[in-house]
Amino acid sequence: MAERHLIYGAKGWIAGLLKELLEQEGKEVRGSTVRLENREEILKELDEYKPTRVYNCAGVTGRPNVDWCEDNKEATIRSNVIGTLNLADCCFLRGIHMTNYATGCIYQYDDAHPMKGKTFTEEDEPNFGGSYYSYTKAMVEKMIKQYSNVLTLRLRMPVSDDLNPRNFVTKITKYERVVDIPNSNTILYELLPASVKMADAKLTGVYNFTNPGAISHNEVLAIYKKHVDPSFSWKNFSLEEQSKVIKAGRSNCELDTTKLITALEKLGVKVNEIHEAYDKCFQRMAANLKANKPMSF
Repeated sequence: MAERHLIYGAKGWIAGLLKELLEQEGKEVRGSTVRLENREEILKELDEYKPTRVYNCAGVTGRPNVDWCEDNKEATIRSNVIGTLNLADCCFLRGIHMTNYATGCIYQYDDAHPMKGKTFTEEDEPNFGGSYYSYTKAMVEKMIKQYSNVLTLRLRMPVSDDLNPRNFVTKITKYERVVDIPNSNTILYELLPASVKMADAKLTGVYNFTNPGAISHNEVLAIYKKHVDPSFSWKNFSLEEQSKVIKAGRSNCELDTTKLITALEKLGVKVNEIHEAYDKCFQRMAANLKANKPMSF
């Protein structure tokens, strides 16, 4: 059977980058806008297109941010829980491998996992329910782990090589103030191609899908200032001050990447430590902006 790749959530940011990447690699790929909770349409599409790999980039994150989910809980459940499980189940019934792009924003620093201390592994129970978005993501992950055909990748604060509005860096450069807490981040230029390698190898289970290490907002913006915008400046505020201007809490954590790095080494893939990855990212971004070019792999 010919290799065919099918991406759900085709109109989304990461889905668009993934489709471009797969096309550059010469793979046959199609983007789907079928809603995940529509079981009959999902099965029909799987039977007609007969994909060998399915990628789930769909789901509700909220616009302009996750605060939206607090007031739209039914829609959030429908997409993030019912829809995701439905797609996994349909793929399981048809014997198709599915890569699920999920989130690592289900943890929060605590006494057992302090900043610059012990990191969160894939086996740790989620301890952050400060936002309804994170609550639904933790809920669905527990259930989807039972499917033997699913690879779940926990992204955090994804970053592209351009100033797309969905880029984590674009967001924090537009904030009036930022908190300065170290976090795990996902540099898409490095990790999105890695996800395709993992899918091709039919890996399954849950992986923390970030660059190794943690980096603070101030460190990110300092590297941004160095390479992209020397005139840029920013201000900080505390978590207490932040809580007064947002509806839902925000996850702050460092994920353990031992399992991921071990798997990628076996696939011949190298991923940079987060500080080095950001330095390279912003150098590429500066070159893209200078040439007025979008991100490319």
